[in-house]
Amino acid sequence: MTATLTARRPALTTEGIRIHFPSLERRHNGQQVAYFDGPGGTQVPRVVVDAMSDYLLNHNSNSGWAYPSSVETDAAVAASRQAMADFVNGRADEIVFGQNMTSLTFHLARGLGRDWGKGDVVVITELDHHANQAPWRDLETERGVEVRAVRLDAATGQLDWDDLARKLTGRVKLLAIGAASNALGTVNDVHAACAMAKATGAITFVDAVHSAPHILPDVDAYGCDFLACSAYKFYGPHIGILWGRPELLNSVRVPKLIPAPNEAPDRLETGTQSFESIVGAHAAVDYLAGIGDGATRRERLVHAFEAMHERQQALVEQMWTGLSALRGVTTFGPLPTEARTSTVSFTVAGHTSKDVALALAEQAVFVSNGDFYATTVIEKLGHAADGIVRAGAACYTTPGEVERLIAGVAALSS
Repeated sequence: MTATLTARRPALTTEGIRIHFPSLERRHNGQQVAYFDGPGGTQVPRVVVDAMSDYLLNHNSNSGWAYPSSVETDAAVAASRQAMADFVNGRADEIVFGQNMTSLTFHLARGLGRDWGKGDVVVITELDHHANQAPWRDLETERGVEVRAVRLDAATGQLDWDDLARKLTGRVKLLAIGAASNALGTVNDVHAACAMAKATGAITFVDAVHSAPHILPDVDAYGCDFLACSAYKFYGPHIGILWGRPELLNSVRVPKLIPAPNEAPDRLETGTQSFESIVGAHAAVDYLAGIGDGATRRERLVHAFEAMHERQQALVEQMWTGLSALRGVTTFGPLPTEARTSTVSFTVAGHTSKDVALALAEQAVFVSNGDFYATTVIEKLGHAADGIVRAGAACYTTPGEVERLIAGVAALSS
């Protein structure tokens, strides 16, 4: 008998997505706001706020006790761990929550560094946000660990993979690499990088903060040992998520209080958590899953991200082509034909990055400017003094908004 395949429901259209984001109705100077600040934090759908409000108004409690609201809090945390596990393609007992990715990375680095010392090596990259540099750099002064930085080719926005191979030698304990650059949109082949590190016996840490809204994380496919991301970059509240292999989560010597749990993932969660944010992260994952279709949450997420990638690919091509054609405008990072996210960074000759952002804001086009804590990248581009302008397309961005962005920049560059 031939199996009958169930047809997929079409993914939500951009218009179908936008109705769930109240902030998109905001007006500035008489115009509807176009948000291109997603790489620094996306807007939030109503269902996320409703879930957090419901928790605070009806279930608010600390965890671990016998009364109903505490039991409900424990259940909410467990459900969110499973949602985040589906998001990264891991298991619920591999999910750690924290204030943000930066705090979690410092916490993990300190724990791992307790077993490292002089002669041990950590490899980072010049392409990374400093949240995936500074925690490992601190081990230089705290533990005497050698930190090697893989070279960035500023002209292409790509890592020097030959340099990576050269640096993965000796007593390398860990490779820390970003899945995508928050400054340039460059997408790294983390599967290849993790395989290279594994061949030397090193463990791997992947910063998926910028990639997670654009490329559905897959820790199994990556072959990594740790992965971190932040829910506020994919339509949720401000909370960090760390995934790790159970044997490592249970063995890393993280600072903890003696009465705190000794088993992962709880042993890595210091103090009382922001339970409302944990609930909000769950709601954000479910919202994204609702864009797609499938028998399981992971299948729905895969379908949703396929549809969003197709749309955002068209938007980044539109942004890149339109901006690059303008006199005095310089765009940075990989071409749209190469692996990249829908984040385009640029400068306008004769204007500071802040002046460009302010001028666009007058037209109700909101972009970010500066170094975005990717300080090394901006220095390599030669713009340390002023920074660059960054515009990112999100799931709610329309071609019409991109045209408004291009028109606003054109008015400055003419």
